[in-house]
Amino acid sequence: MRVEQWVPVQGAAALCAGVALWRLAERERGLRRARVVLAGAGALGVVGAPGRGLPSLRAVGERWWAVVRGRRAWLCLPVALVLAVLGESPLPLVAGVLAVPLVGRRLRAAALRKEREARSDAVVALCGAVAGELRAGRQPAQALLFAVGATGALGPREEAEVLAAARFGGDVAEALRRASRQDGADGLAGLAACWQVAVDGGAGLAAGLDRLEAALREHRDQRERLRAQLAGAWATVTVLAVLPMVGLVLGTALGARPLHVLLHTPVGLGCLAVGGALEAAGVWWAARIVRGGERA
Repeated sequence: MRVEQWVPVQGAAALCAGVALWRLAERERGLRRARVVLAGAGALGVVGAPGRGLPSLRAVGERWWAVVRGRRAWLCLPVALVLAVLGESPLPLVAGVLAVPLVGRRLRAAALRKEREARSDAVVALCGAVAGELRAGRQPAQALLFAVGATGALGPREEAEVLAAARFGGDVAEALRRASRQDGADGLAGLAACWQVAVDGGAGLAAGLDRLEAALREHRDQRERLRAQLAGAWATVTVLAVLPMVGLVLGTALGARPLHVLLHTPVGLGCLAVGGALEAAGVWWAARIVRGGERA
């Protein structure tokens, strides 16, 4: 594609990207206005009171970060647009559009993993808090009511069920078992078993919770040790993924025009296709090996 044919495509792509960013900003602005209306007049001074000047750079940055934070996968489009302009070809833009769902799925998986680990840590804290309240002289139901509200280990629905069972004399053990079905809340099944044994057999609940907390902490520490041992392997995977981009940057710095060769010559297109496939396969295989070590 010649340069004079590429200019309209470049302008259209830039226009589409600008319209998309403008729509995201308008949507976020509408959400902020709704929050202000629902929150009451006290929040008006935060968003912008009459008589004040233009918003500061920090406020603008925070607003744009709020727009981008939940849509980080869409950052592939500006990067692809820059590469398309530098390489004078629409292929990077097409690749960026295809990469958005893949990157979004990866980011969602990472967010779910963090949420699962945070809930697992909250369950450990819940066991310790209940045991501490029992030793302080509270009744089991009162100790559970306090600990659940203090640790936030349960989701809204599960928390409501457990609190209702503890407050009104329901089946607390069954409510805890249902709550243990949450991702990362497996330790609640142990808490339910300790509660059931204490209710049926009169055993000491605090002692059982101490042993359960120790076991859950050991499991968490083992996970952290394994993650530290695999940090070097994940660094190798990252270097493997970034190395081709480093080669492109070095070639551009030396004046070799690697983007032009890759995007405008048959040999370059073939090398790009084969190299991209090999790169994706290598990263996938290395990540699969590391994840297998994590699961083991």
